Amino acid sequence: MSTIEQTTLSSGLRIVTETVPQARSVSAGVWIGVGARDEPAELSGVSHFLEHLLFKGTEDRGARAIAESIDRAGGDMNAFTTKEATAYYTRLPAEALELGVEILGDVLTAPTLRDADVDSERQVILEELAMDDDSPDERAHTLAFESLFPDHPLGRETAGSRETVAAITPDDVRHFFATWYGAANTVVAIAGAVEHEQAIELVEQAFARQPRSERPERAAPGGQVRPLAVLRRRTEQVHLVLGFRAVDRDDPDREALDILNHALGGGMSSRLFEEIREQRGLAYAVYSAPSSYGDAGALSIYAGTNPDRTDAVLDLIEQELAKLIADGITADELAIARGYLTGSYVLGLEDTGSRMSRLGAHVTARGSVRPIDEQIERYRAVGLGDVQRVAQRVLSSQVALVSVGPVTRKALSARSPGRVR
Repeated sequence: MSTIEQTTLSSGLRIVTETVPQARSVSAGVWIGVGARDEPAELSGVSHFLEHLLFKGTEDRGARAIAESIDRAGGDMNAFTTKEATAYYTRLPAEALELGVEILGDVLTAPTLRDADVDSERQVILEELAMDDDSPDERAHTLAFESLFPDHPLGRETAGSRETVAAITPDDVRHFFATWYGAANTVVAIAGAVEHEQAIELVEQAFARQPRSERPERAAPGGQVRPLAVLRRRTEQVHLVLGFRAVDRDDPDREALDILNHALGGGMSSRLFEEIREQRGLAYAVYSAPSSYGDAGALSIYAGTNPDRTDAVLDLIEQELAKLIADGITADELAIARGYLTGSYVLGLEDTGSRMSRLGAHVTARGSVRPIDEQIERYRAVGLGDVQRVAQRVLSSQVALVSVGPVTRKALSARSPGRVR
């Protein structure tokens, strides 16, 4: 039986641990409660830029020394940026926990952020943006968020644009770090072969240099969605995304949306997969996926198909959406979705890395960790009426239609009334 404990230091830094008996590994992560939505428009991408730079070296260690130390211990180290947080983590054999926390503390409190490193990493990020731009499906999803949340930071690409990344200066990066990378905006999460008191001692020592800071204030998106976005490209397929604004992370309908999504396009037994791929062979990739934030959410439906099958695929998607609005899902679909969501949730916690990520994400977003049994019960409590209610709530709202490929705006404009037909 694992044990979760949480402590807030006098500086405001929060420490959360999960002691996993018999574990021979440990995962430690530092979650900073700032992400792409917290950036000024002219600095779009600076969170992701900073994420790249922190492993470039500290006052005491160079980039190579950091990498060699983790490699020598048999571990790995990485980081990622989201709309609302930036996380840095390492996974190690249990005996190397002290080393892992020490290095994380070093890179998070004393990075050099040299001008030369900013300039060299800028080129890496521009190549990353170019790579994503060469992927039409990625581009379609990016355009979908721009359409769902126009003129709001949730609609921006997490890595920024080529223009903003090219314009970010070393001083911009250093100022952003000084503003947000402080104790009150930091969560240290550790899972595996660790005792809570041991974690407190290690973190207090490793993060002693970290200053205090505030947490970002956020405004929820408002206004209307942009109903149609078309990017013409010479591709073999047309890449389609239908996007809806959905529920936020703590909305009472959050679990009902997960179940609706699984029945719609979240798995191989879903309606879209079965109808569009299996029965009609109109697409290789077709799926739906929800996204949730502190004050907003989205539901996206994607399909990649031959251009001359665009109308057929969109017709089938709209038909399934209309059925869900009118009739909801069946009892069998509900049982399948419940089983999948509860089972995959438990299976996803089978290693210390996933447990650490859960701790860090929950405390950063909610302030505490939701018990596993409570989350499972929330899925089991969803009924057919709950699913139909969220279907009507989300799928009857404005829709954003996005196309990337050899299809014209004129061809799609008649299909973009703003709501499912």
